[in-house]
Amino acid sequence: MILYNVTIILDDEIHNEWLNWIKTKQIPDVMNTGCFVSNRMLKVVDSPNEGVTYCIQYISDSLEKLNEFRQIHERLIQASTPEQFNNKLVAFQTVMDFIDNQ
Repeated sequence: MILYNVTIILDDEIHNEWLNWIKTKQIPDVMNTGCFVSNRMLKVVDSPNEGVTYCIQYISDSLEKLNEFRQIHERLIQASTPEQFNNKLVAFQTVMDFIDNQ
């Protein structure tokens, strides 16, 4: 299993509008690609950054599916970010592999 983590740091002034958009538009669009089996959204409680920080985690059952998402879907989904959020947030991605502790 592969975890694709997207961390977003956003200005307080767009927080409520962005939160509604991410939940109702972007996360469903990402999940509709068929590249991920589940997702979860977390708010960073003790972020050292100004503004609000969220992590959106998408779980893929293979690196191939994640690569499919990144090669085919990611740019289109990122391009659909509303203009009012431009220059008001920063995002970065991290890819992680699950390790069993048995």
